[in-house]
Amino acid sequence: MPGPPKALIFDLGGVIVPLHFKQAYSRMAALCHCEPDDIPRRIGKTDLVRRFETGQIEPEPFACELLDAVGAPPMPFYAFRDLWCWIFGEDTLLPESLFASLASRYKLVLLSNTNRLHFEVLTEKHPLLGHFHEKILSYEVGAMKPSPEIYQAAIARAACDPADCFFTDDVLPYIEGARAQGIDAVQFLSAAQLESELHSRGITW
Repeated sequence: MPGPPKALIFDLGGVIVPLHFKQAYSRMAALCHCEPDDIPRRIGKTDLVRRFETGQIEPEPFACELLDAVGAPPMPFYAFRDLWCWIFGEDTLLPESLFASLASRYKLVLLSNTNRLHFEVLTEKHPLLGHFHEKILSYEVGAMKPSPEIYQAAIARAACDPADCFFTDDVLPYIEGARAQGIDAVQFLSAAQLESELHSRGITW
């Protein structure tokens, strides 16, 4: 039987930290005098998020373009930063103790579709991210899940064969993208379910 994985790869939003989109949309909608459901529709008509999360646009130009796209008034950049990061709270879905223990036994890799502003704020809020040995971020790599390039970057930084990597993400197409690269991957549903998946692979902490 094969041994336990050598590298554990975790998604960030929806696995380590919850995403509170509704509260963020409500706050932005109040500025735009529209319904909260209008905000994701207006953003979705642009390619701004894709460009931002692949590092093709810097934070301040992104802020200006996004505010214009949703119909919000201009605001200082620091105020936009707070607004854009309103999706994050102080809570986490998995405890820091889990990552502290896993990091002493396995290579921990973070693999996230994210942008510079979000990752800066999450790093400030959640010291547990310091337990990761490697961080593969879409805005640095220039590719987003489920593109093969971002998984290949994670495998390279894990410094082991794809079959020796375990990956969890809450988005099923991203799991399928990882499996296509030979990674053992499971969809994240809950902390208890993840612990069961880890135990079944001989992963201890």
